[in-house]
Formats: sequence, structure tokens, C-alpha cells
Amino acid sequence: MKTDKPTAVFLMLALFSFSFAVAMLLILLASIINDGFSRLTWQFLTQFPSRNPEMAGILSSWVGSFYLMILTGIIAVPLGVGAAIYFEKYAKKSRFNYLMEINIGTLAGVPSIIYGLLGLALFVRIMSLGRSLLAGALTLALLILPIIIIASREAIRNVPSFIQDGALALGATRLQVIRSIIMPLSFPGILTGVILALARAIVETAPLIAIGALTYIAFLPEGILSPFTTLPIQIFNWISRPQVLFHRNAAAAIMVLISITFFLSIVAVLLRDYFNQKNNT
Repeated sequence: MKTDKPTAVFLMLALFSFSFAVAMLLILLASIINDGFSRLTWQFLTQFPSRNPEMAGILSSWVGSFYLMILTGIIAVPLGVGAAIYFEKYAKKSRFNYLMEINIGTLAGVPSIIYGLLGLALFVRIMSLGRSLLAGALTLALLILPIIIIASREAIRNVPSFIQDGALALGATRLQVIRSIIMPLSFPGILTGVILALARAIVETAPLIAIGALTYIAFLPEGILSPFTTLPIQIFNWISRPQVLFHRNAAAAIMVLISITFFLSIVAVLLRDYFNQKNNT
């Protein structure tokens, strides 16, 4: 099969761009590993931050990230999946619903700092939640909510319609069809979207800095209204310092953060394949 000249040029440009991006990524990862591997110890994971770079650790930051992701998931997942079910199975064709669907797609591409400013105005000041874990979770929940809705709608849409129509023809109610057919079959896609949305939220820095999350904490959060910090904020704090040893600490923390996001991506793929095989048997 012959390939015309413009197509070949575009293919070569795409291949070059991809190769260049992969090369830059590998160089960046090699630099991070070279700088931070020596600091990646058990003490580094279990010590609080310190003004002495050799004694500093990331305990409060990774625990804060862990609590923040759990609370964000508790808030965002039911709302996102529920909204997806409503738009796919209950919403009627109207101008309002059409505008809502357009806005959801638009919100998925809004810069994260905008959500931070919204969280600062709404949750920190109007609702008087302060620089708390709950304010951070609500802000990140707004950030990932459009992603969860879009992923969940796509998963629900991929459920074969003849299965749903057959169940309705046999006398099942719409709620029974959703609970017994649509949710089990769409669960792998929904779960994948949720995990990838949380993987995006865990690396966010700008929204949390905007709401006033602390950059130095030598204690663990005691509740949802406690101050907190996260791994990205701790990395930002160390990168901003002039000492080389703090930069090495930041590189080690970046390795931990990359490992967490990579783990979440692998879990999403494995769970999707597992539930797909389970639904096919």
C-alpha cells in the first residue's frame, strides 16, 4: 500500500516528537534517581520535616496525601457516578441538561489553579473551613468530579442496550436494571476512571497552595478539620530552598510520588482486566 508524501512527513514528525518526549522523560527520571536515590531510606519515610536537610523526612506529607485522597474519593465518587447515571438513564433532552453536559466537558479542561481560587473563596472563607483537610478534599473533589462523570458516562454507555431492553421487557424496573446489569458491567470502566482521577489529584499542588495548605508540618492530621500538607507541597517547599541537600530530598520525594502514581495506574489496569474477565465468564 502506497503512502503519499504529506502523510509520510506527518508520520515522521509524530515519531520524532514521541521519541524526543520519551528521551527527555528518561533523562529527567535518570537525573531524579541520581539525585534522590541515596536519600530514599526508611528514616526518610518515617521522619517529620526538619530544618536540617539530613534529618528531614516526608511522614507528614505522605500521610496527608493519603488522608486527602481517601476523603476526596468519599466525596467525589458517589457524586460523579450518581451524576453519570442521571445523565445517561434519567435526564430528558432539554436545553438545561444540554448546557450542563457542555459545562461538564468544559470544566474537565479548566486549569487547576481556578479550582484552588474557587476553593479558597467557597470553602475556606464562605464556609469557614480554614486551611483544613476537608477544605482541601472538597477542592480536589471539584477538580476531579468532571473526569469521573465523563469516564462513568462512557462506561455506562458501553453497556449493550439489548441486555437492558431485554431486562425491561421481562418486567424489571429501571432501578433494578441499573443495579443488577448496568453497574456490574460498567464497573471496570468506572473504577479505572476513578483511580486515574485520583492519580491526577494526588499530584496537584496549585489548588492546595491557593487554599493555604501549609508547607511545613511536624505533626499528623488529627481530624478532617486539621491543617495538612501533601507530597507535592513538600517537594515545592524543598525545591524553593537554596541548599543542595534539600534538592536531593525533593528528588527522593518525587521518586515516592512517581511510584504512587505508577502503582495507581497499574492497579487501574489490573482491576479493569480482572472485572472484564469476571463479567465475560
